[in-house]
Amino acid sequence: MDEQFILRVPPSVAERINRLLSENASSSEDKSLDLEFSEDGRTGTFVIGNDRFPASVLDLPCVVESYKTYDDSALVKTADVGQMILVRESGEASPDVVEYRHGLTPPMRDARKRRFRREPDLNPELVQRVEKDLVNIMSGGTVENLDILDTNFSIVSLVIIFGNCW
Repeated sequence: MDEQFILRVPPSVAERINRLLSENASSSEDKSLDLEFSEDGRTGTFVIGNDRFPASVLDLPCVVESYKTYDDSALVKTADVGQMILVRESGEASPDVVEYRHGLTPPMRDARKRRFRREPDLNPELVQRVEKDLVNIMSGGTVENLDILDTNFSIVSLVIIFGNCW
């Protein structure tokens, strides 16, 4: 399968891209498209012609499948799309999160909040301690700092409980 992403651009840039794709490339003033990323891999620059626009790679809240058809009747899955490149106008603020808040369609607006359960609030120190204790138990050791307060056990014969019916 191919690697694919969603390219979301402002309307003015979308018009220029449509014009570039529909016309002969040599007759258009926007002769080139380019996408450059910085070292972090999440921010970059989208270049069309001589204009540069800031861009960010954002994770979508859910994976979207993309399909193509060769005969207008049978669909072939081409990729699972999980990221979007968001191109902004030069004055707009950069998103401060890695995950995009909304899905691609109107029903998926606020998808993370409306459709998925909240992530539990876990204390990282407690999680590390429990993981360490589990590793110790699995390797045959014991749990550290464990106080056993009281233990009771009794052995009961099955004959007493069920009678002598075997």
